[in-house]
Formats: sequence, C-alpha cells, structure tokens
Amino acid sequence: MKKQKNQHEQFLQKNKQRKIKIVTIQILLLVFLVGIWELAACFEWIDSFITSSPSRIAKMLGELSSQNLWIHIWTTLYECIIGFVISTLLGIAIAILLWWSDLLRRVLEPYIVVLNSLPKIALGPIIIIWVGAGAKAIVMMTVLICIIVTIISTLNGLIATDEGKILLMRSMGATKWQVLTKLVLPGSVPTFLSVLKINVGLAWVGTIMGEYLVSGAGLGYLIIYGGQVFKLDLVMTSTVILCFLAAIMYFAVALVEKLLKRR
Repeated sequence: MKKQKNQHEQFLQKNKQRKIKIVTIQILLLVFLVGIWELAACFEWIDSFITSSPSRIAKMLGELSSQNLWIHIWTTLYECIIGFVISTLLGIAIAILLWWSDLLRRVLEPYIVVLNSLPKIALGPIIIIWVGAGAKAIVMMTVLICIIVTIISTLNGLIATDEGKILLMRSMGATKWQVLTKLVLPGSVPTFLSVLKINVGLAWVGTIMGEYLVSGAGLGYLIIYGGQVFKLDLVMTSTVILCFLAAIMYFAVALVEKLLKRR
C-alpha cells in the first residue's frame, strides 16, 4: 500500500515537472521569436516600416495608452463576448431541439449545410440594413459566424450518444426528457467544451469582420484606420492586442474545462 502511494506521488511529481517544462519552453520560444524579430528590424534584415518591430509596437502601445486605447479594447471585447454567449447558448438550444425531433432535423439539415457554406461577409450590407450600423450589426455578424458551427458540432455530439444505453434507459421506462438530461447532455460535456474552444476563435473572427464593415471604435477600426493612413505600427499593435485578448479568453474556457473535469 505504501509502495503504491509512493508510486502515485512520483507520478504526480513527474506530471507536474512535465507541465512546468512545457510552459517554460513555450515562454522561451516566445522570447526567442520576439528577439529575432527585433534583431532583424535593428539590422535591417526586414523593413520595419512594413513589418514593424517589438520596440515600435511598445512605443505605439504607450502612445495609445495615453489616448483612448481602453475604449477600443473594451468595445471589441464587449462585442465579442456578447456574440460568443448568444451564439453558443442559442446554437446549443437549437441542436438540442433538432436532437429531440428527428423529423425537424431531417427537414432542416440541408438548409443548415447551405448556411454553413455561405460566406457570412456577403450578408454584411443586409445586416446593416436590418439592425443598423453599430454594435448590433457587429454582434449579429459574430452570431452568424459562430451559430451554425455550434449547431452542427453540438448536434453531432448529441447524436453520437451510445444507442445501447438509450435503449436500456427506455426499457426501464425512462422518458425522452430523462434520457436527455440523465444521459445525452452529461455525456456530451466534452463536445460542449470543444464547441466553446472553437467559438472563441470564431467569435473574434466575426467581431473583427463586423468592425471592418461598420465601426467607429474597436481594434478592428484601428486596424482599418492604420492601413488607410499607412501607420502599420498601429496595425501590428492592434493585432498583438487581439492575440493577447483571444489567448485570455481561450484560457478562461480551458479553466472552465479543468473545473468541470475535476467535478
């Protein structure tokens, strides 16, 4: 018994060391890439006017911080989170409805496939006419990009539930609602978490795409403005901030996944 306990502790220790090693290598790799980028700009191996450099991005970040940078960050983050939440909840609800009704699923399946293949950017002018120019149009663009993928991924996870277990529950007198709540939904938690991770990236794509179409503030607006006036440092700085925000959002979802797995 004591030997097994020691082996378990050794396993946990090795696992912890491995995680620390991975994080350390990731940080060192990032530092190395940033350093190479800065050196390449300093020695003019690359044109820093086009590619910018870490030092120029840091300088631009300082200039923006004294102006209205936080307004642009909050605008984009707010639009992204709202679109992410709406598309995720609505997409999961629709997927559950389609699982519940086999007839409805078979009727709507070709339409869902067509909508998934439709370039959402083509709907931009229509969205602006429908809801007006502003945050509503950007959120709607985000929802349109995320919701179809959410429906398809979630529905596939629900359908993949072991048919044998469903038949066993029904043979014991379980209702369809009980099958859904006691078996299908708990068994689809990994699918839900996967959908959340996918939607993090898609939500940012939808938000920036919406800001490209119509916005008076936000990081997408800064990118468009910087490109128009050839302030590429502004473009690269906004892109770096976007990467940082997307990473935070992804790690938040990963934390939720970790907490659920512990439970």
